[in-house]
Amino acid sequence: MFIALSTFTIANDTEASVKEAFRNRPHMVDSTPGFQKLQVLSPQDNPNEIWLMTYWDDEESFKTWYKSHQYQESHKGIPKDTKLVPGSTKVRYFSVVGE
Repeated sequence: MFIALSTFTIANDTEASVKEAFRNRPHMVDSTPGFQKLQVLSPQDNPNEIWLMTYWDDEESFKTWYKSHQYQESHKGIPKDTKLVPGSTKVRYFSVVGE
């Protein structure tokens, strides 16, 4: 299993609409080969921070999705007025060691 974790922090007061956009996401990734699941998290101690964890069969499946037109299309639901804290966007990759 391969996990991609993307994090960012919202700088203006759009976190409620950003979270709503994730609740109503178009589910474009769901039928992508190798995709297992997506979790969108927000730490209770920093509700302006968003974590997206996508679970994949393997890294190649993720890379294929990330380079696809559908990936770009899937992000169009994020409110246009959303501003992020500079430098807060990070992407990290994980391999599952044990469960």
